[in-house]
Amino acid sequence: MELSPDVAVAVRAARAAADALLPLRSTGLTGRPLGDAGDAAGQRAIAGVLAVERPDDVVFSEEAVDDSRRLTADRVWIVDPLDGTREYSDPPRSDWAVHVALWSGDDLVAAAVALPALDEVHVTAPAPVLPVRPDGPVRIAVSRTRPPAEAQAVADALHGELVPLGSAGYKALAVVRGEVDAYVHSGGMYQWDSAAPVAIARAAGLVTCRLDGSPLVYNAADPSLPDLVVTRPELADRVLAAVRAAR
Repeated sequence: MELSPDVAVAVRAARAAADALLPLRSTGLTGRPLGDAGDAAGQRAIAGVLAVERPDDVVFSEEAVDDSRRLTADRVWIVDPLDGTREYSDPPRSDWAVHVALWSGDDLVAAAVALPALDEVHVTAPAPVLPVRPDGPVRIAVSRTRPPAEAQAVADALHGELVPLGSAGYKALAVVRGEVDAYVHSGGMYQWDSAAPVAIARAAGLVTCRLDGSPLVYNAADPSLPDLVVTRPELADRVLAAVRAAR
């Protein structure tokens, strides 16, 4: 299926970042220097594509100064050039991502998320096909460094298990890919951490919201968007009930 013009631009920007990020992992850099080099290279690659292909749009990126024009603009690209710097800096881990989303008309309208270490790019259209859930315990993706109490409450209520993974984008896409059944996060996050993966999760038919069940709002003045639930629809009521009971 032919991609829409905006999805095609998102894919080209995400691929450009992936092409810049992967070779850096074999240059001998490690740890923080590798992460810093990756953040800068990914930002240059995405900004370069958007400057050429969408010069009139505003870019809202983790790695750039916040441009206040975005608050009155009609089209804003919400970008994280390297989501999961810690995992990127720890080869051969594959749980890191590149996020490119377009916000317009008060909603996310197009997106691409690259998983460069897996040579995958996921998009909003054509919509991803959600795999059938296998038999077995419910699997809940959590931060591998800061698993939230709400996720443990969901695991306890659904007789499930926690699955520690890396970046926010990877964890959200893990639900889309069928690697886990839900992703529960609290404790700090920004709009660029979730915009593109949430757009793809919604396209796949997943339920996405804040921990209290309220909608996720993007291109708000405050870049903070500190908590997130992504879940298969058949589990949504039970997941959100367990989260509410834990708070």
